[in-house]
Amino acid sequence: MHVPLKEKLGYAMGDVASNFYWRVFDVFLFIFYTDIVGLSPAAVGTMMLVTRLIDAFTDPMMGALADRTKTRFGKFRPYLLWGIIPLAAAGVLTFTVPDLDQDGRLIWAYATYVFMMLAYTFINVPYGALLGVISQDSQQRTALSSFRFIGAFSGGTIVAYITPELVSWYGNGDDAVGWQLTMVTYGVIAAVLFSITFLSCKERVQPIAKETHSVVQDIKDLLHNKPWIVLFSLALIIMLTITIRASVGTFYFKYFVEREDLIGLFTGLYMISLAIGAASTPLLTKLLGKRQLLILLMSLVTVFSVMFYFVEKDQIELIFALQIAIGLCLGPKSPLVFSMYADTADYSELKTGRRSTAMVFAAAAFSQKLGGALAGASIGWVLAAVGYQANVVQTHESNHGIVLLISIIPGVFALLSVFCITLYKLSEQQMVDIHQQLAQQRSTQGA
Repeated sequence: MHVPLKEKLGYAMGDVASNFYWRVFDVFLFIFYTDIVGLSPAAVGTMMLVTRLIDAFTDPMMGALADRTKTRFGKFRPYLLWGIIPLAAAGVLTFTVPDLDQDGRLIWAYATYVFMMLAYTFINVPYGALLGVISQDSQQRTALSSFRFIGAFSGGTIVAYITPELVSWYGNGDDAVGWQLTMVTYGVIAAVLFSITFLSCKERVQPIAKETHSVVQDIKDLLHNKPWIVLFSLALIIMLTITIRASVGTFYFKYFVEREDLIGLFTGLYMISLAIGAASTPLLTKLLGKRQLLILLMSLVTVFSVMFYFVEKDQIELIFALQIAIGLCLGPKSPLVFSMYADTADYSELKTGRRSTAMVFAAAAFSQKLGGALAGASIGWVLAAVGYQANVVQTHESNHGIVLLISIIPGVFALLSVFCITLYKLSEQQMVDIHQQLAQQRSTQGA
């Protein structure tokens, strides 16, 4: 069925809300821990790996819980309201600098960041799963996914551009206070936006069979779902590419380019290019299949990332041009992959007779968080290895490490993703056949 424009926009508001948190983690959290809290890069890298691994293993549990939730509002929508207060509180606590010594601050960082990611999981896994039950039409899912990530990148653009200004304005010279009040503001905005998503969306796709199977069976179904396994691996690798580049961009401009004033513009224009790329996805999928399109786009990301290595620090226009080109190529990735995840849920239902939409998307979130954890650890360990010191002029070795982290290293991961995509075998025609068979089974069941 056709999903109304109002509902697509309402669904998109949920990812605008999510990006008042995710984009802050992605762009600013690492440098907040090193340059504001005063933690060493190696300690931050290890902390991000450990805490995100803990959080990542809760995603399948959250998926199982959401799949088994039954309320008059549906399975997934209620979590958009239930999760608002924990998410807002966790955001403020994560960006609070406690009056403790170095060890105490590290323990605080571990505790609050675990709380933050658990709160994010509680609201974001059901939000992602909602895509799979609004419509069963593959093209409508691609359109919904495009709207979602236009919202995500629009929210990310706002966050990337205004966060440094808000921190400076609220803090008035005290960045610690500035970060706290900025996160209070983002919590209020996110609460309003998640409420809009709750009120706008409907859960239409119902499982053929009642959910009497166990969580263990859900996991077994995933492990026998070959297209999903490919997407899991793909999302992990691409997340390494994206997170490393996004987090290192602040270091790149502050220390290598020596133009800290351009960080907001650099990240903001990147977010806009991601949004344009996401918006173009429905058109691009009419020209190429999802698999072929991803191969082309990630090949271009590989080339543009490697080119970054050869750019001099005074070539500002070229730096921006390459970043925008990478954003345009990465923009369609998220709508494509999340639409494909919904397809793998249909594939699994036809194959097994069981539907576990939230588990599919929860395990997808697990993949992204695992990729983010490995990315954060890689950044910390590389910076420590090259002798990075916060808030001082960097050595040649330190700057060279920062350049490698924004160019060659993510380029290698982008190239690995191209190989991974070639292993995905679900074609557009196969999905048409799968949907026809599922529709026939639902019709028979209804009769």
